[in-house]
Amino acid sequence: MDDHAMGVEELSAALLELEEQVVTDSEAGYSTAGRLERQAAALGDEGLLMRARLCRTTLALVTGRLAGIAWQLQDIQAWAQRHDDRLLQARTHLISSMIERMAGDAAKSLEHALSAVELLDDTATTFTQIKHRTKLADALALIGAMDAARLRYHQAEELAQAAQQWQRLIILLNNWAFLEHETGDFSRAQHVAARMVEYAEAHAVELDQSALHTLADIQVANGEYQQAATTMRTCIAQHEAGHVDQADDLAYFLLTLARAQRGLGDTTAAQRSLDACRAQCDESGLHGPLVQVYEEQAELHAARGDYAAAFTAQKEFVAAQERLHSKEREDQAQIRHAIFETTEAREEARRFREQALRDPLTGLHNRRYADEHLPALIAADPALSVALVDIDHFKRINDTLSHDTGDLVLVQVAKLLETGLAAVTPDGFVARLGGEEFLAVLPGTPVAEAAARLDTIRQAIADQAREGLPDGWSVTVSIGVAAADETSPPAQPTALADADRNLYAAKHQGRNRVVTGTPRDRRSRAYRDREVT
Repeated sequence: MDDHAMGVEELSAALLELEEQVVTDSEAGYSTAGRLERQAAALGDEGLLMRARLCRTTLALVTGRLAGIAWQLQDIQAWAQRHDDRLLQARTHLISSMIERMAGDAAKSLEHALSAVELLDDTATTFTQIKHRTKLADALALIGAMDAARLRYHQAEELAQAAQQWQRLIILLNNWAFLEHETGDFSRAQHVAARMVEYAEAHAVELDQSALHTLADIQVANGEYQQAATTMRTCIAQHEAGHVDQADDLAYFLLTLARAQRGLGDTTAAQRSLDACRAQCDESGLHGPLVQVYEEQAELHAARGDYAAAFTAQKEFVAAQERLHSKEREDQAQIRHAIFETTEAREEARRFREQALRDPLTGLHNRRYADEHLPALIAADPALSVALVDIDHFKRINDTLSHDTGDLVLVQVAKLLETGLAAVTPDGFVARLGGEEFLAVLPGTPVAEAAARLDTIRQAIADQAREGLPDGWSVTVSIGVAAADETSPPAQPTALADADRNLYAAKHQGRNRVVTGTPRDRRSRAYRDREVT
């Protein structure tokens, strides 16, 4: 796919193709996803951008590019939640399930797989319905809940049959048969594998190496050694023809062939296959199949009657198995640590952002928070009122009593403002704008009602803000209140300018009062911080 400019519909179709194809070349898919992400960014379409980014993240996981995956996934999921995109949320949960499985946490993997199915709605394609149910069945099987897994596999099978999605059907039956084999139910595994072969033959679907390998493993488990050997030769022929998926495929294929040959009593051929498998493991540094090589070598020695050699090989197997488990635990720990670091970094970033939006002395929101949130509140709520609150004679407190006393007064006033406003307008907020000036925002509260509520808070401050002050000293505040919609269109600068004008009037009328409705001056006064009043 080249980088020619795409329209929205063309790009959406290209993404759907990538989302719903069975990826045989993950590197090519990763490259394609990157190009589609650039196209979506050029179009400025966030929904398409998130879909493309999730495709790239998914293929990054498949190709082993683990760095930053958890972070990217959290970003995509957060966007999907904000925009109520259930399908995108479902897809992020599916990838999270894969990551948790790689990290060795089967319970969390199942939790995400369940969410991936629960979030599907009518917008999900049949392919997606089948895939998500298959992955849920896989997750159930991996925790040993095979009865529940079989129910989900049956559901997915029926969907695939009805939609005539034969390739998807072969994949889910392969997963099902493999996990039945892994749990030791060889009879059920054989039954499911037989259905897989029947569907493949009836609908001209060539079984890939994964399906052939599963079939051969089941044949070996059921004593069908000649059929297993034939199946594995077909599988190895496909591999040699260039159908390569995973780096360790050939090693596992040779291992299964050796087991089939041993079952046939041909220990010489079995040893040749096992030696070839060992060479593959040594050449490519493959730990998983090498452990099984030691185990099979012990079985081969025993089949020849050389029990001393079998015992030695068995000890090598046990040691190799422990090394493998240690490496698996290390790999899982690295994945878990990467997830933890991502979560920790995100939480730290959230804390830093929260700190940037808070006043360090009073703990209230600051001007930056107000500037980020107030415009949207004003635009959405015609009944919103704003108030500017200023501590009276604050300079005298600082200059006469000390700045520490002034800080104590600021903290007391802030607390009384915050608790008082929360009691009468829970959806509102208070912010310290600078110096001794505060902003109170009262959603859904007309000016007259806001003034009455704020007057109660003003009185509480006059009665209670006395800690650290000498006898005869008191703290009062002046408050100017304005409606957000006094101008059209309503806007933050005009609302604050109106509140500032009313605050200015309160100061000139004697302080310690709440003022509203002061007529506009011909000379407009820009809202500003007052250092002293």
